[in-house]
Amino acid sequence: MKKPVHNPREVAEIVALQALSFVAGEPERLGLFLAETGVGPEMLRNAASDPNFLLSVLDFVMRDDATVKAFASTAELHPTNVAAARQVLGDALGDPNWERDVP
Repeated sequence: MKKPVHNPREVAEIVALQALSFVAGEPERLGLFLAETGVGPEMLRNAASDPNFLLSVLDFVMRDDATVKAFASTAELHPTNVAAARQVLGDALGDPNWERDVP
């Protein structure tokens, strides 16, 4: 039995890895992602261990409502959990580009 993960950053990285698997599961989506990031297919496995790359995966998934909803459904997550994972990972990496909507 796997040990449950309670560290928010680890959870965020797991969500990002699931998002990468989702992106890679559709050739058209994967091609677009690779073209935008400049990462070659042969580099994906190594890049997946880089938290900054994982951040770019979450950014890619979240830029379009339909994509984030499709991923969330596939991963059995609520779309807000995807946004939360992006925020946690961005905060952990000191990403200055992420801004929360504050009412």
